[in-house]
Amino acid sequence: MSSPAPDIPAARPPRSDWQTLQTLFPYLWRYKARVLLAIACLVLAKVATVAIPLILKEVVDHLTASPQSLLVVPAALILAYGGLRLASTAFGELRDAVFAKVAQGAIRQVALETFNHLHQLSLRYHLNRQTGGMTRDISRGTRGIGSLLSFMLFNILPIFLEILFITIILVTLYDWRFAAVTLAIIVAYASFTIVVTEWRTKTRRAMNDLDSRANTRAVDSLLNYETVKYFGNEKFEAARYDESMGEWERAAIQNEQALGLLNSGQSAIIAVGVTALVWLAADGVVQGRMTLGDLVAVNAFLIQLYSPLNMLGVAYREIKQALTDMERMFSLMEEDAEISDRPEAQVLDTRTATVDFEHVDFGYEPARQILFDVNFRIPAGRTVAVVGSSGAGKSTLSRLLFRFYETTRGSVRINDTDISDLTQESLRAHIGIVPQDTVLFNDSIYYNIAYGRPGATRAEIVEAARAAHILAFIESLPKGWDTPVGERGLKLSGGEKQRVAIARTVLKNPPILILDEATSALDSRTEKAIQAELAAIAADRTTLIIAHRLSTVVDAHEIIVLEHGRIVERGQHRELLARDGIYARMWALQQSEQEKEAARDTPRP
Repeated sequence: MSSPAPDIPAARPPRSDWQTLQTLFPYLWRYKARVLLAIACLVLAKVATVAIPLILKEVVDHLTASPQSLLVVPAALILAYGGLRLASTAFGELRDAVFAKVAQGAIRQVALETFNHLHQLSLRYHLNRQTGGMTRDISRGTRGIGSLLSFMLFNILPIFLEILFITIILVTLYDWRFAAVTLAIIVAYASFTIVVTEWRTKTRRAMNDLDSRANTRAVDSLLNYETVKYFGNEKFEAARYDESMGEWERAAIQNEQALGLLNSGQSAIIAVGVTALVWLAADGVVQGRMTLGDLVAVNAFLIQLYSPLNMLGVAYREIKQALTDMERMFSLMEEDAEISDRPEAQVLDTRTATVDFEHVDFGYEPARQILFDVNFRIPAGRTVAVVGSSGAGKSTLSRLLFRFYETTRGSVRINDTDISDLTQESLRAHIGIVPQDTVLFNDSIYYNIAYGRPGATRAEIVEAARAAHILAFIESLPKGWDTPVGERGLKLSGGEKQRVAIARTVLKNPPILILDEATSALDSRTEKAIQAELAAIAADRTTLIIAHRLSTVVDAHEIIVLEHGRIVERGQHRELLARDGIYARMWALQQSEQEKEAARDTPRP
C-alpha cells in the first residue's frame, strides 16, 4: 500500500551566505589541484607586489647616500624592480588561466545538476511553478557563481594577503603607529562597508523578487499571445507588467542611493587614513628617523594599500550580490523530488504487460479526494476504455500509471509488480501516450518526431511518420522535415500536431499505450481519420483509452464508466447499452448531438 500523498511544503526560509558557500565548495574541490596551484600563484604575485616598494626604497637611498652615487646607476636594483613587476603580472595571469577551468567547470556542473533536478521534481511542483521567474533565478544564479569566484580569488583573497604583508613590513621596519593607523583604516573601512552592504542586500533581494515577478508576467503573457489578442487585453497586460517594473524601479533607485552613500563613506575613511600615514612618514623624515627612501616606500605601500581597500568595498558588494543571486538557484536544488526510486527498485523489461489498478484511492490534496476504490485490470495486448464526464478522474489514471504521483491507498501494478518498486526510467520507457493537448518543442518536425526515441535512425523516423499518415504532409512542405513547428507547435493544425504525437509514440514503440482524449479537440472528419491510425498502433498493445466521446471506444474489450471518481458501470459496448444505465444515457445524448450537427452541416436543396 502506498503512503499518503504529501502536503505541499511550506516556503523555505532564506539561505544564509555560509550555507550557499558550503553548497558551492564541493563543485570547486573537484578541481583541487588547480585551486591549490591558483592560490600558490596568487601568493607569489602578492609577494612580488609588496617587495616592489622595498626595492624603490633601496634605489632612492642608494642615489641619495652621497653626491658620487648619483653617477652610478644601481643596475641590479633596477633589474630587480623590473623582475618583480614582471613576476607580479605573470603570476597574476597564470592564476587567472589556471582558475578559469575551475570557475567555468563549476558553473557548468551546477547548471546541469539544477536542470536535472528540475526534471526530477514532481508534476505537483511544476504545476505550481512560475516558469519565467524560475528561469530568471537560474540565469542569475549561474552568473552569480562566476562573479563570486572571480571576486573571491581575484580580489578578496589578494586584498587580505596584501594587507597582511604590508602590515608585517610596517611593523618590522617602521614605527608601530604605522601599523596601528593601517589597522584602524582597515577596521573602519570594513565595518562601514559591511553595515551598509547588508542594508543594500535586502534591497537587492527585493529587486530580485520583483524582477522575477515581472519576468513571470511577461513570459506568461507572451505564451498566451493569442488569448491576449482574443480579448484585446494588450493594455491590461502592459499595465500589469509596468506595475511590476514600477516596483522594481523604486527598489533599484533605493539601491543606487545606498551605493552612493557607501562610496562616499569609503572615500572619507580612506582620505583620513592616508593623510595620517603620510603625516607620520613626513614627520619621521624631518626627525631623522626615516630616510627619503623610507618615505617613498611608505608612500608606495599606501598606494598599494589604497587600491585593495577600494576594491574591498566593490568586491564585498559584488560577492553579497552574487550570494543573493545564487540563493534562489540553490534553493531550487533543495526542493523535495517527492517521487523517487527505492534503493532496491527493479528495472522493468517486458514486451507483454498486464496493468492492474488495485483498489486505488487518490487525491491531489488531502482534503479533496479524486479517486475512490478504483479497481480494474488491462490484460496484456487488450484495450480498456475509461469514460465519464469532465472531472470524473479519468486523466488522473494516466498520471498515476506514469507515477507522476503516488496513490493514497491501493496500488498500480504491471505484471503483478507495484510500479513503486520499479525504476521510474524503465517504467516510463514502457509507456507511450497520445495526449489530448499535444505540446511540441519549438524546433523542426524531424526533431519532434525523433524525440520519441532520440537514438532512432532516420529510416525509423520516416517509417513512424508513414505509420501516422503524416509523411506525405511533411514532404509537401517547402522545408520538409526541417519545417519549424513554432512555440508549443502553434504553426501546425490540431490534426497535424496529433499525427506528430502519434508518430513519435509509434517510434517509441512501447508495450503500454495511453490514448488520453486523443481526438476530443478535433473535428469529426479529422477525428475519424486519426481514430483509424490510433486503432492500428493500439493493436497487440496493452491500451488504456481515456475518452469523453463514446464513439471512439465502442471496440474496446472493456469499457469502464467513472463518475465522481468511482466505477459505476463496466462491460462491453453492447452490454452497457442493454443495461440502459449511465453509459446508455451518455450514448443517446451524444448520438443526438451528432445528428443535430450532421443536420446543420447538410446543405439544404
